[in-house]
Amino acid sequence: MKTIYNNTRIFLWALLIIVDSGLLTSCKKDFLDARPSTNIMQPVTLDDFENLLEGDNFTYSTSALPVLSADEYNYVDYPTWQSASSATERNAYIWSADLFGGQPNIQDWARPYVAVFYANKVLSGLEKITVNADNIAKWNCIKGWALFERAYHFYDLARNFCKAYDRRTSGTDLGIPLKLRPEIDEIVQRSTLEESYQQILKDLNSARVLLGTSIPTAQKNKPTAVSAYALQARIFLSMGDYERAELAADSCLALYSKLIDYQTLNASELYPFSKTNDETLFTTAAVPSYPTSAGIANNFITINKDLLQLYSSNDLRLSLYFKPSAKGYIMGGNYFGQNIFPYTGLATDEVYLIKAECAARNGRTAVSLSVLNALLIKRFPSSSFTPLTAATAQEALDLALLERRKELVWRGLRWDDIKRLNKEGNGIVLTRILNGTTTTLLPNDVRYVFPIPSDEIALSGIKQNLR
Repeated sequence: MKTIYNNTRIFLWALLIIVDSGLLTSCKKDFLDARPSTNIMQPVTLDDFENLLEGDNFTYSTSALPVLSADEYNYVDYPTWQSASSATERNAYIWSADLFGGQPNIQDWARPYVAVFYANKVLSGLEKITVNADNIAKWNCIKGWALFERAYHFYDLARNFCKAYDRRTSGTDLGIPLKLRPEIDEIVQRSTLEESYQQILKDLNSARVLLGTSIPTAQKNKPTAVSAYALQARIFLSMGDYERAELAADSCLALYSKLIDYQTLNASELYPFSKTNDETLFTTAAVPSYPTSAGIANNFITINKDLLQLYSSNDLRLSLYFKPSAKGYIMGGNYFGQNIFPYTGLATDEVYLIKAECAARNGRTAVSLSVLNALLIKRFPSSSFTPLTAATAQEALDLALLERRKELVWRGLRWDDIKRLNKEGNGIVLTRILNGTTTTLLPNDVRYVFPIPSDEIALSGIKQNLR
């Protein structure tokens, strides 16, 4: 097979050398302690494979492009936009056809595939381990973890670099390259979108039955059956499969349904949310590539005023999520604690909102309202909380979508929501005004699908998205 090296593959080769030589310093166990470069070893034990998955530099990362492109923020002025740290940040803001502007090594594409490489490395290695009564529990847990990671990052790639799922066209729409082996120089062409989603769901179903149900109190990057159900609910929602999304949400909440009472948090703290808070099911954050646009508590951007106006004055989220600045409000706390980049992981509040939306779509108005109010009573002072009411399922759906927008701000989900809602005819139009020029993104525009980095196209020959 012809060996083709692009930035992603070179990056993976470097990682393989680091992993195999034990130089990955983010983990503290013996296998990952520093060793001389001449003493190269392959991961072979269950502890070795567990340590690979615990590394948080890559398995923690998802694309930031949905945050950069959505309508949750504005640059404070034109000079600030001009001085953004990368061409990608500037171009994403105005939905430029040339998104990356010649910028190489796009981490939004590379890092998910690094995480997939880790998962494949583990899955391949596990096949060589003899399973017995003493190690089967740990073997199952590690295999489930690796399958979950692969599903999680395949889905991150599919939701960003593919069209919104439509069962009528998914058999011909372009999917992602499904790398299923730890072969760095293997060229895999793009699957169909249907094949991509079927692989994601297959991995996730397999992971779910192997993983335990106990939520870690500290190690929030370790998946469980609960987070597998949460991811299933997110994926089925994006597919428009509301019955299965509701079932997955029910299964998740039956196992774990804790919510944070926002009355117990201190809005005056710089980071009011703990990284190990009770709602977090699985932690990831946006790639740390775009500090101008996607950083927390920076003064280069302000939160969209239209979004801020959706919150009532007694809504505790207003003071916990946002902080006042000289030119408006900026992002404050998020579920990743002191990390400055957007939290993109799974949490119970999202699952409540999926349940509420799907119940409304499935005609169960009372159920939808009950779930919404169970969430919202934790978001307002108890003395001033007024339960939501709705006369019809459509009114309940409108409330669920409104609360979804307010609750899940800055988590990289708004862009996905616009894609799926516009596919259903909601007609959401995005507008930016920059230096006196108005730029508009119409519903279902091809620019809702991000382009694959040009160096990947040039060196692997996979098909590019229309832009």
